Amino acid sequence: MLSINVGPGVPRRYASGPTTAIDKRPVEIADVRDPGPKTGGLGSGLVGDEIGDQRHHGGRSQAVYAYAREDLDWWAAELGRRLPDGMFGENLTTIGVDCTTARVGEVWRVGSAVLRVEVPRIPCATFAGHMGVPGWVKRFSEVGRTGAYLSVVEPGRLRTGDEIHVERPAHDITLLLNFRAAMGDRDAAERVLDSGVLADEEQEWLARKVGRPLRQ
Repeated sequence: MLSINVGPGVPRRYASGPTTAIDKRPVEIADVRDPGPKTGGLGSGLVGDEIGDQRHHGGRSQAVYAYAREDLDWWAAELGRRLPDGMFGENLTTIGVDCTTARVGEVWRVGSAVLRVEVPRIPCATFAGHMGVPGWVKRFSEVGRTGAYLSVVEPGRLRTGDEIHVERPAHDITLLLNFRAAMGDRDAAERVLDSGVLADEEQEWLARKVGRPLRQ
């Protein structure tokens, strides 16, 4: 792991909430914990990190956001600009770990914590405003280098340089497939829903989006 990144909530004209903490900075050590539900919970899974719009961001399934340095470098070449660790608002800047075709339910053991891969990042207006790139939401979506949101299975302490030990489940439902489902691909959505690998709240969200009855 190259970097651990946190940020305070600050007012920004492009923020979807009263503040945004998308502009994150590296720290050497951070504690992680389950932040609870999206609404009424602690927001971020990292102590010292904030979530400005808790209606749409943060909570148990989006406790920690990871993005690969390899994907940041790819975007840096595409955009012709430097992208420092934390630029995409990620809490963990990884290296050597695939954060887009990771499988839902994949377990990451890092430091003394255990994290679980849950959902892909869906780009939003705050992300677009932070990047300042015309058509950013569409461009990011078309490329599909989404990064990974993780829940906190076991709280613990992370240190910059900690190795990420990955345990992959046997199924083939990846974050990229889940992203396509969330973006309106009906076949992908049916496949993801039929697998039953999503956390309950994410299963319910996707089922509502495509108009399928909720599982009992």
